[in-house]
Amino acid sequence: MSKVWKFHNDVDTDQIIASQYLLLPDIEAMKGYTFESLDPDFAKKANPGDIIVAAENFGCGSSREQAPSVLKALGIKAVIAKSFARIFYRNAINVGLLVIVVKDLYDGVEQDDEIELDTVAGVIHAGDKDYACTKLPDMMQQILDQGGLINSLNAEEE
Repeated sequence: MSKVWKFHNDVDTDQIIASQYLLLPDIEAMKGYTFESLDPDFAKKANPGDIIVAAENFGCGSSREQAPSVLKALGIKAVIAKSFARIFYRNAINVGLLVIVVKDLYDGVEQDDEIELDTVAGVIHAGDKDYACTKLPDMMQQILDQGGLINSLNAEEE
């Protein structure tokens, strides 16, 4: 089971990781400031395996890949949203962060609920209700398992 962190419509990349923290030396240094403007203690309270559930257009704004990278560095298992900004979605896959579109989950869960994500079966268990989600193609699961697109491509060359 994974704890739900629930976020609203149009969470932009600057809300995920503000631009002033991009000057820090690496993702490990940046991750402590994740969602600082929305919840200053998020990085301290989030645990590996937690899941973000968001409304529409998650990850809009700039194309910075640090936004999905800090979520992954904190151990966020997945981001499930009604919709994603296209570049955030691609960057998430590239860095190995699972992103899934599920239209009706947002209205069926609350902050701190416990849910179970089964990408093999294509289902999310939330309370007494099940929600259909994308069954990941083997190739996408391989990319995620290897830590992102670059790691996956490098593994193919070896």
